[in-house]
Amino acid sequence: MADGTGIGDPPDGLTAAEMGMWQAFRNGTVYDLRSGDATVDDPHGGHPWGSERSVRARIVCWLLLDGPPALAGRVSSLKLAGVQITDVLDLAGGTVVPYTEMKHCRFEKEVLLPETRFATLRLVDCAVPRLEAARLHTEGDLHLPRCRIHNGMRLTDAHIGTDLLLNQAVVYRDRRGNSILGDGLSVGQDLQAEMMESHGQLSLRGAKIGVSLSLRGSLLTNPYGRRALNAPQLTVERSLYLTPAGLGNPSLTSGATPARGTRVQRFECQGGIRLDDGRFGDAIDLTQARFTLQNDQELSLRRVQTPELRFLGEAPQRGKVVLSGARIVTLIDRSVSWPGPGGLQMGGFTYENLVPQGSFPLSLRLSWVAAATAEYNPEPYEKLATVLRNGGEDADAREVLLAKQRRRRETLPLAAKLWGYAQDWTVAYGYRPGRAAVWMAVLWAISAVAFSRADHPAIKPGEHPNWNPALFTLDLLLPVINLGQDSYWQLRGGWQWFAAVLILLGWILATTVAAGATRLLRRS
Repeated sequence: MADGTGIGDPPDGLTAAEMGMWQAFRNGTVYDLRSGDATVDDPHGGHPWGSERSVRARIVCWLLLDGPPALAGRVSSLKLAGVQITDVLDLAGGTVVPYTEMKHCRFEKEVLLPETRFATLRLVDCAVPRLEAARLHTEGDLHLPRCRIHNGMRLTDAHIGTDLLLNQAVVYRDRRGNSILGDGLSVGQDLQAEMMESHGQLSLRGAKIGVSLSLRGSLLTNPYGRRALNAPQLTVERSLYLTPAGLGNPSLTSGATPARGTRVQRFECQGGIRLDDGRFGDAIDLTQARFTLQNDQELSLRRVQTPELRFLGEAPQRGKVVLSGARIVTLIDRSVSWPGPGGLQMGGFTYENLVPQGSFPLSLRLSWVAAATAEYNPEPYEKLATVLRNGGEDADAREVLLAKQRRRRETLPLAAKLWGYAQDWTVAYGYRPGRAAVWMAVLWAISAVAFSRADHPAIKPGEHPNWNPALFTLDLLLPVINLGQDSYWQLRGGWQWFAAVLILLGWILATTVAAGATRLLRRS
C-alpha cells in the first residue's frame, strides 16, 4: 500500500514475493515465506524453492541501500525468513542503515560485502555459496550461527563492533584451501565459534579479540594443508577456549558447565595449530581437547604469553607440541596430556608455577623434561628445578638437578663418563648429602681400625698426646678443623699414601655435606 505521497510506492516490475518484501520492509515486520513443512523449509536441503519464495538480489540491495521510508510510527528493517535470494547479493562499499536479519534463507550466489558498513547484520541458519566481506565494518554484531558456507568466507581486516557469532556454522574451503580467512580481523567483544565445523584452514593471523575467543565443541579439519588453525600474532584480551560443549537442547556453550551425565562434544582439531607470538590476557584452555596430527604437523605455541595454560587435553599420537620461547605464569597440566619422546619441544619455555591435575609424580615429570630434549639441554631441567625450589619442594629440585647430571653424563667421553658414574654412586653428584655423610662415617670406622695397626713414631718424642687412631683418622678426614692429632705423628711407607687418599676423600665428602647443609639452611 502506498503512503499517499508516492515516495514509498514500489517500483514497477516487482514480483509478488518482492512486493511483499517491500511492504514488510516499510512496516519493519518479518517477511516469512516458510511453508511449515520442515523438510521443504530446510535451506540446506535439496527441495527446490520456486519463484513464489524467491526475490532478486538487486531488489534486496535497493531496499538496504536506498529503500523507501518507513510507515508512520514504524522503523524500516529487512527481516526475511525462508526466502531465496537469486543472483549475486552485491553491497560492496555501501552503507546499510536498516536493521538486517535473514533466517533460514537461501542465497543462490555469493554474498559480496567488502568495505560495507552495517549497524548489525544477522544471517541465521542460511545457505550461502560464499561470503566475501573483507574490510566489512559493523557497529554492532555480525551473527552467522548455523549457516552453511560452501566456498569459504573472507573477513580479512574486518571490524566487528561487538560480537562475531559463528556458533554451529559449517564452513567449507575455498579454492585456496581456506575455510575462514580472518587475517587482521578485529572484534570488539567476543568471537564465538562454538560447535562450528571448519573444513579447510581457519586463518586468524594478527586478529584482535576484545574479550574471549571460544571454539568450544568445534571441529577443525584440514586434510588439504598443514594447518587447520593458523593464528600467529593473535591477541585475545581474556581467554582462548578449545574446550568441550554440552550436547543438549539447547546446547551448553559460552562457559556453561554441563551437568553430570550430559553428553559433551570435545573440541577436535585434525591438522596443525599455530598460535605463535600470541597474547592471551587470562588463559589458553585446552581441557579435553583432541589433536590429530600428522608427523610433520605441530601444535605450535612458540613465544605465546599468557598467565595460565591449561594443558589438559589428549596427548597427540603423532606430530609435535612446541612451547619454545613461551612465557607462562601458571601451567596446569596432566601427565597423560603430554606426548612422548620426540613429540615435545620447549627450549626457552618459562613458567613460574606448576599445578598438576591428577597423579603427576616426579618420575613422570622428569620423563616430561626428557621427552623435550632429544639431545641434552640443561635449560628445561634447571627451569623445573627452580620452579620446584620456589614452591618449597627442595628435595624434588635436587632430584631434578641430579637427573640433569645423569643426562649430561651420557654425552661425555668414556673417562669422564666413568668418573661420573663414580660420583653418582658415591655422593650422587652432591645432591644427596646424606649419602656423603654415610660414606664419611664408613671411611672413619674402617680407617680407624686400619690406623690402629699402623707404625706411627712421634715426630718429637715426649711432645705428643696419647695415640688415638679414631681421632687421628677424624683429623685427616675433616678439612680445616684441627683436632691436634695428625701433626704429632709420622707415617711411613704405604701409610703415607693411605693418609693422603683419606685427606682427599675427606675434602670431597665434607664439601658435599656442607653444600647440602647450606641448601637446607637456605630453604629454611
